[in-house]
Amino acid sequence: MKKSTPALRIALYARVSTRDKGQDHENQIRELREFVERKSSDGWVLAHVYVDKLSGKTADRPAFRKMFDAASRREFDVVLFWSLDRLTREGVLETLQHLKILTGHGCEWFSYREEYLRSIGPFRDAVLAILAAIAKQENIRLSERVQAGLSRARAQGKVLGRPKKVLRLADVLAQRERGLS
Repeated sequence: MKKSTPALRIALYARVSTRDKGQDHENQIRELREFVERKSSDGWVLAHVYVDKLSGKTADRPAFRKMFDAASRREFDVVLFWSLDRLTREGVLETLQHLKILTGHGCEWFSYREEYLRSIGPFRDAVLAILAAIAKQENIRLSERVQAGLSRARAQGKVLGRPKKVLRLADVLAQRERGLS
């Protein structure tokens, strides 16, 4: 008797930028659907399709948010996206955080065009370790850029921090008499 493969509920995510003239999310969705169909013998079943027609530079995208909400409710097992830049373009650290959130919800993730970027399979831990190392380096570089900018501003004589508030004692006492703090 043949052992049945447990179903893997798949969510597709596609994104095109409004500035990318001539792009159509259907190009991504069509190939992703065909891929899920080819994997049906492995138990893959299409559960949801999420599409945004917005820049990937922010996570504030309606379908992106709905996908994460559905992931938190375990409405699917795997998010399949065309490529990492179609999922997000927020930067390495933010991207890793999104992938970690999905993993934390018990959802796997799978990049269709980048075979090495997936949380399914034997290299899962290696991929996550590499992404984490890249994110850490990006965080270090960001800190270095901020420190360099602050150093340059100081060298140019700029005063950093909040501007000092000059108070007159008479004004403070007058406000206190009116019951203000």
